[in-house]
Amino acid sequence: MRPFAFEAVNSVNDAVRAAASLSAASSRGALQFLAGGTTLIDLMKLDVMRPTHVVDINALAASNLGLIEVQPQGLRLGALARMADAADNAELKANYPALAQSLTLAASQQIRNMATLGGNVLQRTRCPYFRDVSYDQCNKRNPGSGCAALDGFNRSHAVLGVSDQCIASYPGDFAQALIAFGATVDIAGPQGMRIIPFAALHRKPGDAPDIETTLKSDEMIASFFIPAAPWTRRSLFLKVRDRESYEFALASAVVALHLDDGRVREARIALGGVATIPWRATAAESALKGKAIDDAAKKAAADAEFANAQTHEHNAFKVELGRRTLMRALDQAAAMEI
Repeated sequence: MRPFAFEAVNSVNDAVRAAASLSAASSRGALQFLAGGTTLIDLMKLDVMRPTHVVDINALAASNLGLIEVQPQGLRLGALARMADAADNAELKANYPALAQSLTLAASQQIRNMATLGGNVLQRTRCPYFRDVSYDQCNKRNPGSGCAALDGFNRSHAVLGVSDQCIASYPGDFAQALIAFGATVDIAGPQGMRIIPFAALHRKPGDAPDIETTLKSDEMIASFFIPAAPWTRRSLFLKVRDRESYEFALASAVVALHLDDGRVREARIALGGVATIPWRATAAESALKGKAIDDAAKKAAADAEFANAQTHEHNAFKVELGRRTLMRALDQAAAMEI
């Protein structure tokens, strides 16, 4: 781990002020906020991330940044709320089950006790070529160097949202539930708060894989808001992985349904493990509109979503796995008693 300056702050204003003062004179990534640290510290030890300044924001959890609040109009989650606390919240489990399930299945209990919701959605890829600095070719870590995964071992890599510069898959689970539910994000910066759709937070790799989000270097996530809706209770998160114990998804699906007399009035679907970013499955949603959840409808939805998948030598199986995961999740969501 390389030397860095450390500072602890007690307010959001102090945090963004510290970030703003450094971002004017330094490169992207020079300052990192420290909350749970379950991703940042790992990547610093691996020499993948090399911040010159680390700002500890844990004291801000005592403010609204640590809250978990279920209201009639929706669910408010502070960015510094711990994953375990959100996953175990009884009201959240009852009214937004896919959110709770995505958190419970995301990591070990020890990590969930430490990791924050804001840090979780910003976690970086598990691509081995990104995490191992002995590989020079990684456009996320070393822009313009190439992508070793394209011609390397790419079993875990993405088939949706890829580019010829990067095929690294987004590793998170919680983000799939947020994007399916149409969450918004409150972002704090030097000019105050701004609100964006969660779907606008992450960027596809395109020709700049190193720029992963739309956050500015002097901004931080303050909270998430998930609006109450008819589909949130009939929702689930299904995760397929190599082993049941603490493993990242090969394919996952969040499905939330509003059914009217057995037909889909509204479907909210997101996919994980198969895409470069949290992936809202809008093609599948459109294919299901007005349909009963039968074999034909499930197949049509899965086919529509994976129609433009791009595969490589070792990850072609993810197309069929992703299709089957989505169809299975649709079956289970339709059968839920609410």
